[in-house]
Amino acid sequence: MRKLFIVSSFIFFLVPICFSQNKTLQERLGYPKDSKLLIIHADDIGVSQSENAASISAMEKGSVTSGSIMVPCPWMEDIAAYSRTHPKSDLGLHLTLTSEWKYYKWGTVSPLSQTSSLVNKNGFLYNDTDSLYMKGNGQEVEKEIRAQIERARQFGIDPTHFDAHMGCMFGSPEYLSILIKLGREYKVPVLLNKVAFKFLYNIDLNKFISDKEVVVDNVFMAQPVDFKNGMAKYYSGILNNLKPGLNCILLHAAFDNPEMQAVTIDHPDYGAAWRQQDYNFFTSEECRKLLKQNNIIPVTWREIRDKLIRN
Repeated sequence: MRKLFIVSSFIFFLVPICFSQNKTLQERLGYPKDSKLLIIHADDIGVSQSENAASISAMEKGSVTSGSIMVPCPWMEDIAAYSRTHPKSDLGLHLTLTSEWKYYKWGTVSPLSQTSSLVNKNGFLYNDTDSLYMKGNGQEVEKEIRAQIERARQFGIDPTHFDAHMGCMFGSPEYLSILIKLGREYKVPVLLNKVAFKFLYNIDLNKFISDKEVVVDNVFMAQPVDFKNGMAKYYSGILNNLKPGLNCILLHAAFDNPEMQAVTIDHPDYGAAWRQQDYNFFTSEECRKLLKQNNIIPVTWREIRDKLIRN
């Protein structure tokens, strides 16, 4: 009889656990199981005043739900001040190991003496990820990324998630392991998508994650051909065809003004005009209408962090 009681008790406690594990991510967040959840995410905050102003406007007046900050960039302190006065804003860290613009450059947060493998002869981060992967020492990568996280916290930013500028930590298994480790340590979600990692980097994400990680089902980001054909057309197509699950649109909002034109000179892709179109669409009535018509639920990384990672 005692053995039967033990087995029955075990089953009693096991059933809720199994039921919880069988829930969809939507249900775990408190939504119907087939919900279309969408993070509308602004990258590159902190790179310029134009980027900051447009991204804040798109979050406050438009449909953008989230953004991520580039800590090494000159306008980081500006967005940090905003974060301190808007503690419920959804701002993560766009962890940065590259500096791609022609004349507008930045280096590491850590002392150069400790991160020499991450910079070129002028002391700036490399222009491209290929150079980073070829020359960057993994220990120095971790040191620099930790320094960026701690600097953000020092300035009063409460990171809701981590992602990587230009995918700088996605294409190297060593760097990816560091990123996921730090996400676990700081208890924040990391932008992860199995299809993108396999297609872009030939990396099997299953080898790096546990069932504790939150994986985005679909990630969308405009490419040069989409800009050529019109950003409104591209983004409308995404919203009209969005599937159930956790989805994320990555965009770059900035104003097409002299500052941003100077930053992106000789760089038509993801340049000032491109970023203005991103801003225009995601602050438009058309965007709001499509979200409603397609029963899309905008969500934030903060919500995911607090309900699934820190719960």
